[in-house]
Amino acid sequence: MASIETDGGSDNNNQGSMWVLDQKIDQPMDEEAGRLRNMYREKKFSSLLLLRLAYQSLGVVYGDLGTSPLYVFYNTFPQGIEDQEDIIGALSLIIYSLTLVPLLKYVFVVLRANDNGQGGTLALYSLLCRHAKIKTIPNQHRTDEELTTYSHSTFHERSFPAKTKRWLEENSFKKNAILILVLVGTCMVIGDGILTPAISVLSAAGGIKVNKPGISSNIVVLVAVVILVALFSMQHYGTDKVGWLFAPVVLLWFLLIGGIGIFNIWKYGSTVLKAFSPLYIFRYFKRGGKEGWTSLGGIMLSITGTEALFADLAHFPVSAVQIAFTLLVFPCLLLAYSGQAAYLMNNMDHVQDSFYRSIPDKIYWPVFVVATAAAIVASQATITATFSIIKQALAHGCFPRVKVVHTSKMFLGQIYIPDINWILMILCISVTAGFKNQNQIGNAYGTAVVIVMLVTTLLMILIMILVWRCHWILVFIFTGLSLIVECTYFSAVLFKVDQGGWVPLVIAAGFLLIMYVWHYGTVKRYEFEMHSKVSMAWLLGLGPSLGLVRVPGIGLVYTELANGVPHIFSHFITNLPAIHSVVVFVCVKYLPVYTVPEDERFLVKRIGPKNFHIFRCVARYGYKDLHKKDDDFERKLFDNLFIFVRLESMMEGCSDSDNYSLPVQQTAQSRDGLLQNNNGNTVSSLVDFTVSSVDSIVPARSPSHVNNTFGSSGQSSGHTEVDELEYLKSCRDAGVVHILGNTVVRARRDSNLCKKIAVDYIYAFLRKICREHSVIFNVPHESLLNVGQIFYV
Repeated sequence: MASIETDGGSDNNNQGSMWVLDQKIDQPMDEEAGRLRNMYREKKFSSLLLLRLAYQSLGVVYGDLGTSPLYVFYNTFPQGIEDQEDIIGALSLIIYSLTLVPLLKYVFVVLRANDNGQGGTLALYSLLCRHAKIKTIPNQHRTDEELTTYSHSTFHERSFPAKTKRWLEENSFKKNAILILVLVGTCMVIGDGILTPAISVLSAAGGIKVNKPGISSNIVVLVAVVILVALFSMQHYGTDKVGWLFAPVVLLWFLLIGGIGIFNIWKYGSTVLKAFSPLYIFRYFKRGGKEGWTSLGGIMLSITGTEALFADLAHFPVSAVQIAFTLLVFPCLLLAYSGQAAYLMNNMDHVQDSFYRSIPDKIYWPVFVVATAAAIVASQATITATFSIIKQALAHGCFPRVKVVHTSKMFLGQIYIPDINWILMILCISVTAGFKNQNQIGNAYGTAVVIVMLVTTLLMILIMILVWRCHWILVFIFTGLSLIVECTYFSAVLFKVDQGGWVPLVIAAGFLLIMYVWHYGTVKRYEFEMHSKVSMAWLLGLGPSLGLVRVPGIGLVYTELANGVPHIFSHFITNLPAIHSVVVFVCVKYLPVYTVPEDERFLVKRIGPKNFHIFRCVARYGYKDLHKKDDDFERKLFDNLFIFVRLESMMEGCSDSDNYSLPVQQTAQSRDGLLQNNNGNTVSSLVDFTVSSVDSIVPARSPSHVNNTFGSSGQSSGHTEVDELEYLKSCRDAGVVHILGNTVVRARRDSNLCKKIAVDYIYAFLRKICREHSVIFNVPHESLLNVGQIFYV
């Protein structure tokens, strides 16, 4: 049987008691919560399953990294090769770049910083937001920390992580600085989604000209553009339909380039293997001077796709990705570059098409077909990663509302964003047709990649301190080695900003402006709602009828506030003479977690005495979840509301405080053991009860057609439960109306020029072209009621 425990507590100015429904179970609740968390974080895989997952990861994770041999040597020596020693020096740089960045930094360190399997800059940001209060929209509540997917840790007051945490939280400037850093990384990943298809497909299509020298470069560009149009036009089908082809294509590609590399080393000599000595790097820079230094922009293309490796981690365990890289990807790439270098030692004038010219004649066309297919797979991986990171930005309030479509019922992470897809296609074709040259696209690509890597390094410093609690020496070693390598590459790509490197900077600047202005407007709207919310005293002073006619039905009032009575409600009842018999404030909010389990999604509480019939329902989502178009949301909302009423009937008094108590995942018990719904199924819900003394302010009377008096001291809880449930169901049958705020945001007259431009023009334009809230929440048009407001920020 369930027992009831009370614990006195106070929040703000409301004194009261916290009521927790405590079920007698064998394990303490904190142990049970820990066990559930471990279910999400610890997954055991058999050796055979790991190998299968490692094989499958090839098609999703390594396509971009694997197609780099198509264009690295040409972008390293765009003016040709003067000395054979330069080839060995360049190969040595490639070997140690692959070893230090993808292998040591990412595969064995950064991949461990995933957020429950999710990778990318925004996943790192979510992880940091759980360990420090750096989120710029303060809509989190202590109840959110009890989610099974909300893993975080506490620090000793005097520890270095605790001091770092306080330093980050002490002012908004540092929070905004971290957010801008994350947005810069995000924008550069979007740039990758444009540049990867351009350079990969153009490089693969260039194989036509190698075997058919009479074909003009314009034909090659046209073929590349046709492939790109077909690729982007197929996105709405999703990768689930053709994804089974990806892994075998990429596996075949790696085996081919590795085999061709072995063949070329055998045919043209093993002299290039001297490149494994780092001495040749020193000789390369000494001999090449400034030109040798700037050629690092081309060398850097050998590690492009490393960020996609981290961003596309979602569907595979870290160990599977590590196995695939160490056993197949890394050795095949070393063989491929060594083989190309061996070929160039004897054919230095073939640097522009070194990959295709090094292929044996008998297998030329099969390799060309596989290369084109691998380029398409690599492009698909970066496009998918772009969709995923924009979905994460949406959840963090950093991107205008766009349509998100799930393309697979089996894989939640496979999504399609139509608007972004066509924007990417237009920009990608513009880059391909505009430059017509691998070298300039390569310069742009290298700039984008090195900036993303720098952002990841800076975020990893905070992860190592706050999440992993590493010793400062380890943090210093990781930071020092990473920054030495990446700042070296960054200094090299700066020399090529005017040779195509400006493209990702312009693209990133455009997306950064859009994302930051949108986030700024979102924060200002939230702050306005927080400051203008209605006090409980005002609501209670209206009386049971709220001073209006209570019409049959349920009104769902959507708000961004997780507590308090929103300004939209007072605005509504001030201008209209009626309100629904039951009012539910609905808050849909996203948390810095990858997903919220379905049975922990809703929090329900009561506002005011029972006879007010006002509730709040908070629906919580992770950045991977989607508030998708179906009838389940409304049904689940009412199911949780009914469960709340049943559980509350076991309590005395009412819930009217604006502060949540700690939620407990609870299967309520009836006399027979388990509380059942109307269909006889056992139900579970997250509920919280916070009881305040304000129930004595207003007499608790039910509507006239309900005979019982809710909340009266002598009332049977069973009768109360039945009466209120019947009343709620009758109101639901009478009709449900969705009340949304149609707000216009304006800058104050005394605002500076930049703020007026950002709010009155850019933010207003983005709100005009993005999707309406009613579409995002899938509200039926016939039951929608918009309430107009103007916010001055």
